[in-house]
Amino acid sequence: MLKEFLEGFWAMTARIILRNRIAILLVLAAITVFLGMQWNKVNFSNAEASVLPNDHPAIVQYQSFVDLFGQEDNAIVLAVKDPALFTPVKFSRWNRLSKEIHALEEIDTVISLDNLHELVRDQVKDSFLFKPLITKTPTTIREIDSIKQHLYDLPFYENLVFNKETGSIRMVAYLDKQLLDEPVRNIFILNDLANAVKNFEEETGLDVKVSGMPYVRTWNAKTITDEISYFVLAALGVTSLIFFFFFRSFRATLISMCVVIIGVMWAFGIMGLLGFEITILTALIPPLIIVIGIPNCIFLINKYQQEVKKHGNQALSLQRVIIKIGNATLMTNVTTASGFATFIILDSLLLKEFGIVASLNILGIFILSLLIIPIIYSFMPLPKTKHLKHLNTQWIDTFVSWMERLVRDHRIAVYVTSLIILITSIIGIYQIKITGSRIEDLPKESHFFEDIQFFEEEFNGIMPVEVVVNTKRAKGVMKPATLNRMNDLATEIEETPELSTPLSVINLVKYSKQAFYSGMPKYYQMPSSQERSFITDAIRRSFFTSPKGDSLATEGAQEKKESEKLMEVFMDSTQQITRMTTFMRDVKTDRMEEIEESLYASIEKIFPAERYEVYLTGKALLFLKGTKYLVNNLLISLALAIALISLFMAYLFRSFRMIIISLIPNLLPLLITAGLMGFLGVPIKPSTILVFSIAFGISVDDTIHFLAKYRQELTANRWQIKKSVYAALRETGVSMFYTSIVLFFGFSVFVISSYGGTVALGALVSATLLFAMLANLVLLPSLLLSLERNIANKKVFKKPHINILEEEEVPRKK
Repeated sequence: MLKEFLEGFWAMTARIILRNRIAILLVLAAITVFLGMQWNKVNFSNAEASVLPNDHPAIVQYQSFVDLFGQEDNAIVLAVKDPALFTPVKFSRWNRLSKEIHALEEIDTVISLDNLHELVRDQVKDSFLFKPLITKTPTTIREIDSIKQHLYDLPFYENLVFNKETGSIRMVAYLDKQLLDEPVRNIFILNDLANAVKNFEEETGLDVKVSGMPYVRTWNAKTITDEISYFVLAALGVTSLIFFFFFRSFRATLISMCVVIIGVMWAFGIMGLLGFEITILTALIPPLIIVIGIPNCIFLINKYQQEVKKHGNQALSLQRVIIKIGNATLMTNVTTASGFATFIILDSLLLKEFGIVASLNILGIFILSLLIIPIIYSFMPLPKTKHLKHLNTQWIDTFVSWMERLVRDHRIAVYVTSLIILITSIIGIYQIKITGSRIEDLPKESHFFEDIQFFEEEFNGIMPVEVVVNTKRAKGVMKPATLNRMNDLATEIEETPELSTPLSVINLVKYSKQAFYSGMPKYYQMPSSQERSFITDAIRRSFFTSPKGDSLATEGAQEKKESEKLMEVFMDSTQQITRMTTFMRDVKTDRMEEIEESLYASIEKIFPAERYEVYLTGKALLFLKGTKYLVNNLLISLALAIALISLFMAYLFRSFRMIIISLIPNLLPLLITAGLMGFLGVPIKPSTILVFSIAFGISVDDTIHFLAKYRQELTANRWQIKKSVYAALRETGVSMFYTSIVLFFGFSVFVISSYGGTVALGALVSATLLFAMLANLVLLPSLLLSLERNIANKKVFKKPHINILEEEEVPRKK
């Protein structure tokens, strides 16, 4: 019943398309215009891509932290490493830059030499006061040197504002937290901030390094947005050149380019219609549509020219193209879309949106090619003889004959070679590491990557790690036991090379002791048991608010404001929960995991669980959790893709043995690629694990084409296996070679990316598809011939539910 229905359906579809050509073109134009109107809704995502689901424990903890202290990744850092800064004119210009940045409405506050405050003791009130570090503008080098030496005597600001060993000076500008995920952030950083820095550099000749998570995210977004156009143009250029090389027809090339260009327009329109923003993954979809759409055009145009050459009847040729190739391309596009659609069921919003848009647009490009190509050709004259010459290209015939001889005469060599490659690949797989880093895939030649490396060396990185300590009781933070335990943990953190000296209320306590002893640097340490009572009492009078709401000892509105803001940074209003902020260098996820385990071991040892609740959070650790979560989910996605496509092929061919046979030439290339990754040191990470699901979904198309043709030949040749295998190889070999070469070079355009992950994705998918082509053209026919008695009989190879290729396509043998 299903077979008869589909036969009738495709015959009816052909009639509708060819009898309503103008109407269909108008409908397609209207849809294209409508989707084009949705483009203004498509923006690059300003928010950091959500990898973990909202109910993941790491997200719950991070959100709890944000509710208490706000976003912790809003700092933009600027630094200069040049002795010339400490000259009157340039020193004054640096302080003016601080004022200019602070005056910008997008900036909440700035910590710089210009506005640093020194903690001093008020002996009359037995409290501490904040006094400006610089009270007047220095006019001589001697005055600047005095300020510099005074600054170096304040360990509280070390690694925050200065690096004493190298002489680097840093400014920290905190962006308004409400603007972190808004488009105005990009405008501010790319224009206002960039202009202020540029003017400073031009006037002083000093090189300013700029970084921080908002800065990196903005330039990262700009680079990805710029690369989309490069990818689309490169994909169009490469695929059109290859297409023309094969077909030697400007007309066929232009028609195909029109189809995929409209497909790209639909891709952006669908993203806008669904309200999806451009992420690092969805940015890949437009060039993917071009690369995947061209094979559809190859199959349809190649079939049309074959029919024209056979009988010269244009109407009949177009009808047969729709009926015979329409079903085949639908099946192959469905399998490809299925590979992407498996991402939809994952909890990751990033992957879910990618799966939805990719699978919808793959089906969309199928519809466009099926409608546009026959209709456009129906208005054109028949192809000339010169346009059909490629059907008899000598070198292609030579290639197919070589494969046929290989399958016929050297099957043992094929199996031995495949086994050796398999064993070698398995050895390589055991050398793969699941790792990656937050900045590893960023453009290495970009100025913002170089600046990140500068801050790595000078200030131990820009990625925040937060330690949240809940004392489980009000005012528990300032208890001596809590402070001592926090100091012990701070010592453990300082001993970790990849982490910076933590900043917390401990630093304020140490600074208070230094201030108590007239600012002598050697007293920047925790108070002794004898000193603790009067120093902590002075701290409470200085920095905490009385029940009436008045500061007990700060003098003046500015000092009161500074003390209150300082306490808001370090602890909550009840003094029950506090934070310790450190910064992590860019390290691989396996090392990051070791650091996390080490810190939790220290926390367990230092803080009794019954008295304290302590956890780690911050964007650095969210990246670690997100990477592991993503890798695990992508492995699940690959398994689902294999299972889904296996079920689909079982429905098509109704043979369990054929499923096993068909999976071997498609799984072997995945193993080969994984082995290469191990030998070449390419780690498993989000950008590379995508390779396997994408490549499997595409490569299985060749298997479907070959097996469908093979079964058809079996019927026509009365189950003569060898004759059927060779006939199927000759018939499908050319199209499989064409499409595989297009896919290989099409995915290769991603290697022009400045992002390491995108380069790896393009190179690995291209290699996998090339291996898959060879496996489907050599290993699959060899298996069919070797196992002919087990699989090639009417009982095992039953009549399929769906005929992918029409029986009349095969000339009947006499």
